[in-house]
Amino acid sequence: MKDLSMHITDIVQNSVRAKAKLVELIINETGDQLSFTFVDDGCGMDEETVKKVSDPFYTSRTTRKVGLGIPLFTQSAEQTGGELKISSTIGKGTTVEVRLGLNHIDRPPMGDLPSTVAMLITGNPETEMIFTYNKEEEKFVLDSREVKEILGDVDIRLPQVTSFLKEMIAENLKELNTTI
Repeated sequence: MKDLSMHITDIVQNSVRAKAKLVELIINETGDQLSFTFVDDGCGMDEETVKKVSDPFYTSRTTRKVGLGIPLFTQSAEQTGGELKISSTIGKGTTVEVRLGLNHIDRPPMGDLPSTVAMLITGNPETEMIFTYNKEEEKFVLDSREVKEILGDVDIRLPQVTSFLKEMIAENLKELNTTI
């Protein structure tokens, strides 16, 4: 995967496929650390499956025989001196924690984070999402439940909503003076 936004999309889509009703994406930028925490309330995995998901030749999907998302994200993290950890409980959900060296030469670029988050929110209307970006002592939080409440009867899947969310996220990340 070319950038971290593609990894984010992959992990969140895994949560959606696991029938999560709520997915939280928390990004922390502190010093020389960049971390991502994904928490979902999906169907969860047993211990054996958690061990298997790091194998590129394992996938629970029936449409293909390989699952490269987690192994590639793990590789990106490890190349920067970081790591990827997964914890999961059947019936309760899954947590994926990824830590990377922020300024490491091998860290993939972030990609278009505002577009990615906006697309994940508007493209999966049945799954609620909380996006949090922390930089040192400041933070930006976007909760899809609040967006839907403000929109009322307006369909969240409309392109205008996606564009609005993208711009709002971009403005708030700029205000945080994010490195990425």
